[in-house]
Amino acid sequence: MAAPQSKVIVTCAITGGIHTPSMSPYLPITPQQIEDEAVAAAEAGAAIVHLHARLPENGKPSQDPALFRQFLPQIAQRSDAIINLTTGGAPNMLVEERLQPALELKPEVASLNMGSMNFGLYPMLARQKEFKHDWERPYLEGSEDRVFRNTFKEIQYILESCADNGTRFEIECYDTSHLYTAAHFIDRGILKAPFFIQSVFGLLGGIGTHPDDVMHMRRTAERLFGNDYYWSVLGAGRSQMPLASMSASMGGNVRVGLEDSLWDGPGRLATSNAQQVTRIVQILHGMNLEIATPQETRDMLQLKGKNAVAF
Repeated sequence: MAAPQSKVIVTCAITGGIHTPSMSPYLPITPQQIEDEAVAAAEAGAAIVHLHARLPENGKPSQDPALFRQFLPQIAQRSDAIINLTTGGAPNMLVEERLQPALELKPEVASLNMGSMNFGLYPMLARQKEFKHDWERPYLEGSEDRVFRNTFKEIQYILESCADNGTRFEIECYDTSHLYTAAHFIDRGILKAPFFIQSVFGLLGGIGTHPDDVMHMRRTAERLFGNDYYWSVLGAGRSQMPLASMSASMGGNVRVGLEDSLWDGPGRLATSNAQQVTRIVQILHGMNLEIATPQETRDMLQLKGKNAVAF
């Protein structure tokens, strides 16, 4: 069984590197918008805020640490939330570029993808006919012939590069094979317990969103990691709330946010990250579940604390 827990960890992924600015006017782009959205999500109940950066002039994903420095100290000052930095960046970036924010800024948590995969964003073109910026359409079109690289060597490179930082990892698994890759690095002694396993459902190229898919991922994680792990679920698009609710009903944790879904219901755009956090918190309370605070989450995941970061 997964590690015992009495409260649910809520993560909010604020902007990501998947959606483009033309898809929603509410997607945070500038450092100030990312800062405000992260703080509001934390106030709504998110213990962890998962952060990407974007070029403020056009919203293109960027892994320039200087951009992260424009909002990380302010978030840390205004909130006690755990800051989780991406090492995924965007699927068209090289691993050396993707690693820089986590390497330089030494966050409590960083995301880490556990395998190379087709990462199909091009179906979004059917819904979006006009774009504000010239990078958006080629970015989506190119995903039809793009592999998101996360080789064994690259995963090891990220893990070993951050080994002295005290950063723990949100281990992102888009399919059951990624769970086995995580187990491989555990067996080699490179990943240390407790493990924070984020199962990702509903992205084209990864596992689907059927309840059987969720159960299969859960059973596999149970078999591989026993009581050394905490399980969380990320459902993309319309599956966000149903799969988060399913995870919570099975003793797991949840992730929401505009990185994963722009929607608050059929045909209705979410107007903020906090709106999605509020909705999942209401669902969790309706299930008689309690929400973990940032400090309770730090204790569960054995994090180094907010004063040990480099921002």
